[in-house]
Amino acid sequence: MLYYVFDYLQREFDLIGAGVFQYISFRAGMAAVISLFITISLGKQIIGMLHKKQVGETIRDLGLQGQMEKKGTPTMGGLMILSGILVPVLLFARLDNVYVILLLVATIGLGLIGFMDDYIKVFRKNKKGLAGRFKIVGQIIIGLIVGLTLYFNQDVVIREYADEAIAQNGEVVRVYEDVKSAKTTVPFLKDNELDYDKIFPFLGHDFTWIIYVLIVIFIITAVSNGANITDGIDGLAAGTSAIIGLTLAIFAYLSGRVDFSDYLNILHIPNLSEVVIFCT
Repeated sequence: MLYYVFDYLQREFDLIGAGVFQYISFRAGMAAVISLFITISLGKQIIGMLHKKQVGETIRDLGLQGQMEKKGTPTMGGLMILSGILVPVLLFARLDNVYVILLLVATIGLGLIGFMDDYIKVFRKNKKGLAGRFKIVGQIIIGLIVGLTLYFNQDVVIREYADEAIAQNGEVVRVYEDVKSAKTTVPFLKDNELDYDKIFPFLGHDFTWIIYVLIVIFIITAVSNGANITDGIDGLAAGTSAIIGLTLAIFAYLSGRVDFSDYLNILHIPNLSEVVIFCT
C-alpha cells in the first residue's frame, strides 16, 4: 500500500526520499521492524486477553510424560503471528505481484483452518478440534488455487539465457527470454533444475499441469500438517518457522536477482524478490 502512495508522490511531486520505497531491501527491513513491533506490543496483550477469557489448551490424555503441563497454555496465539505477517505485507509489498497474492491467499486460508480448529477445541469443548477430513479438503483447495495459478498465470515465468552473447552498441550483452516453464530448482540435482515435463514424458506436455498441481498440493498439505505436529511442543513451531522464513527470504532474494541467480546457477524468477517482504 505504501509503495503505491510513495510511488505516486515521487512521480507527481518529485518528493525527496520517496524513491527509497522502490528498493526491496528497504521495504523488507521496514516490514521486519513493523512485524517485530506488532508482536512485541500486542503479544502480551493478546496472551493476557486469552488468559482472562480462559482460552487455554485442552489436553487429550495420551499417557505421555509431561503432556499435562501444557494444560491451560493459551491457544489461538496464531492471531498474533498472522497479524505480524499480514499487516507489514499489506503496508510494504507490491500487491499486484502474483507471488505476494498467492502467499497471502495461502497464509490466510491455512490460518482460517487453524482458527476453526482452535475455535472448536476451545469454545465447542471438542478436544479433537476440526475433523481431519475437513482440514485435508481445505488444504487441497488451497493447493489447487496455488498450483493452478503458478502453472497457468502468464506472469509466472522464468528467465532463460541464450548460449551465445552478442555485441550491441559496442557492449557484450546476453540474450534472454522470459518464458512459461514447468522447471523448478532442486539443489541435489545436476544443474539444480527439475523439469516436470520430463518426469512422465509419455503423458505429453498437455498433462504436465496435473503432475505439477498434485506436487504443489502435496507440499502445501505436508508443510501445513508438519507445522501442526511440531506445534505440539510450546515454542517449537515458532522457532522453526522463524528459521524457515529467513531461509526462504534468502532464497527468494537470490532467485529474484539476475546477477546472484546467474552466479549461483539457480533459476532466475523475475519479481520473486518481492516475496522477501512476506518472509521477513
